Amino acid sequence: MDFRRGQPCISLDGQWSFCYADANALDATGVACISDIERIGHPVYAARVPGNLELDLLANGLIEEPFRGMNIASLTRLERCRAIYYRRFAGQTPDDGVAVLEAQGIDCHATIILNGRVVGTCSNMLIEHRFELRRDDLRGDNEIVVVIDPPLASGSASDLPRLLQAMPANYESLRTRKAPHMYGWDIMPRALSAGIWRPIRILLLPEERITEAFLETLSVAEDHSSATLHLSVRAALADHPHAGYGLRLRGRCKGSTFEHAARLLGEAAGMRFDVASPRLWWPRGRGEPDLYECTLALTKGERELDAFTFAHGIRTASLDRTDVTDEAGRGEFCFHVNGERVFALGTNWVPLDAYHSRDADRVGRALKLVQDIGCNMIRCWGGNVYESDAFYDLCDRSGILVWQDFAMACAVYPQDEAFQKALGLEAIRVVRRLRQHPSLVLWAGDNECDAAFLWGSSGVDPNTNVLTRRVLPEVVRNEDPRRPYLPSSPYMAQEAISKGLRYLPEDHLWGPRDYYKSAFYLGSLAHFASEIGYHGCPSPESVREFVSEGRDWPYEDNEEWLLHSTSPVPGVDLFDYRVELMAKQVRVLFGTVPAALDGFAYASQASQAEAMKFFIEMFRAQKWRRTGIIWWNILDGWPQFSDAVVDYYFRKKRAYRTIRRSQLPLCLVLREPSAGYQELVACNDTRADHDLAYRLSDVETGQELASGAAVVGADAVTVVHDIPHTPGPPRCLVMEWRSGTTLGWNYYLAGNPPFDLDWYRAVMDRLDTRDRAEQEAPCQG
Repeated sequence: MDFRRGQPCISLDGQWSFCYADANALDATGVACISDIERIGHPVYAARVPGNLELDLLANGLIEEPFRGMNIASLTRLERCRAIYYRRFAGQTPDDGVAVLEAQGIDCHATIILNGRVVGTCSNMLIEHRFELRRDDLRGDNEIVVVIDPPLASGSASDLPRLLQAMPANYESLRTRKAPHMYGWDIMPRALSAGIWRPIRILLLPEERITEAFLETLSVAEDHSSATLHLSVRAALADHPHAGYGLRLRGRCKGSTFEHAARLLGEAAGMRFDVASPRLWWPRGRGEPDLYECTLALTKGERELDAFTFAHGIRTASLDRTDVTDEAGRGEFCFHVNGERVFALGTNWVPLDAYHSRDADRVGRALKLVQDIGCNMIRCWGGNVYESDAFYDLCDRSGILVWQDFAMACAVYPQDEAFQKALGLEAIRVVRRLRQHPSLVLWAGDNECDAAFLWGSSGVDPNTNVLTRRVLPEVVRNEDPRRPYLPSSPYMAQEAISKGLRYLPEDHLWGPRDYYKSAFYLGSLAHFASEIGYHGCPSPESVREFVSEGRDWPYEDNEEWLLHSTSPVPGVDLFDYRVELMAKQVRVLFGTVPAALDGFAYASQASQAEAMKFFIEMFRAQKWRRTGIIWWNILDGWPQFSDAVVDYYFRKKRAYRTIRRSQLPLCLVLREPSAGYQELVACNDTRADHDLAYRLSDVETGQELASGAAVVGADAVTVVHDIPHTPGPPRCLVMEWRSGTTLGWNYYLAGNPPFDLDWYRAVMDRLDTRDRAEQEAPCQG
């Protein structure tokens, strides 16, 4: 955790200057101060920190808007550029303390020079870097220079053994610790970027101080009457450890308090203690996400030497899983919090922006979408950066569970000792920063790297992957031993490979991406889907904002549609299929593809909405045989045609409000017909039984098909009515219910495709009128 929030510091954020050029033309050898940069003679421009090179170039009028048209494809020339950032600032080391330079994010290969002395180097954009300064490093007037070498400084020249494998444009990424998506992905452009992308500051710390602290919940009594906590601490001490040092911990939450004090007999300590009648942290929908405000102090005699505050949520978390399942469902993949099962309704969290310095401005708004749409879990995808403390703080306060991948995706990474060491050090930094957050319930080794071992030409058993079978689990065991760890997503254990990958209990359900009720989806044995999605075209307004004038239609043979779909290297068919995929899904559902953008966007968003609705309701209607679904995905990280349900400009697609309704804590859905009947079921994710009055009718005719009352079981699925089913023409059925003072409704599209698009649109217009009147109201729970 960042336990130095509020600590006195010298912020280095704000106005900087920079120059840049091809690395061959901008030799930084011998550059030690600002006067050296001025002698080089390259043009100098204004910059902002946090920032990215491309954004600084844009602000200075040196490039066009990267996200419009084909512009971003022309910026690959920057991949071999060197950039030098610098500024002057005032401040010096206090007489009774130490100064630590903290760069929370530098992308990527950088040398930091302070007042003419190299104080540190960086080669990993994903972690913070801290360098303790000498007392004479700071004076009244200072200058800092950051030399950032080309993004391809090491990746392109590194040795890549035959075993290694990546997507065609991504081999250069395998040894470079940048976010994998930056090399080009099917959801993100190629944008290697460079810059000081997170805050940079000089911490002014007491000489005797707490250097590391971790408060964890060891156990919670079955009746929740007590909890056992453990505090581990490391400290920097100037005197003999037996010279009267002590630790004092206090916590407070809504009238519940605890306090524990102990002598500090060395520079490392551990304390175990009990808390009576604790206020527990619960995920969204299960209770309040209560957080204790804690203060930890280092004392010597009666004098307080150092103190900081942090939040702690008292809770336990576990993952009950098996390596395989079977046709009868004898397998498991289920999260438990405080001893209770949690059905996961979640979304995959992908990059907030291709230029990560803008993440901070988008994170709050994006998380409000997650809450509003009814999710209780986020999966932080392994192709991304590790999210900020601000992200995790918001998840803590909102009760949103977080599954965190380590930053590897869709590749076979180096297995040698050098890479093992680099990844291990990265993992230690990441785990220590994030482990205090109660929202974090799972570490996963990577995204789809087990699968990558079996793709293409490598064909090597993923269980030989030393990174996810030894390096990362050892870090988690040592640094965060009570949090679950999953080697990969999906995880392909020896038994699963022997039995067949159809029997994975947790899986990514992409498949042929054909009709959303095809045998691939209906026949899946997975208990938990951690990826599943369907394409949806952005609104015409958004499309016209990111494509050039006159290139918004037709979609065929349109290079701008391909680039924004995302096939990141123009002229090379990496992911070109995704444009036609949208059209294919429209054609499957409606039999034809509209001949203009407005009609195409509506039909595509309708097919996405119906697919996502079906996926979520299929999983919910089989609770607890199914235990969770994390669909792909809430928000785009750049303007594109994609599976996201909200586009880059925060314009919601049709699927957004459809999902919002399907994820109500109490929701009626229709299961698929079987043996001449169709079951109307109530999905209840609350802890309470509900008395329910319901009615099922035809939207167009008003004909009532079923009505009645039922008691819906707590945290369960209850069949409330069996409805005779005879195949017939398409129709739309609406389910309405009342439980206490709560009213709800949902719909079901009956029949088989293709559906007439005009008919579908007329029916949906009726429902949309009703829906719009309710959208301003918050979701239940």
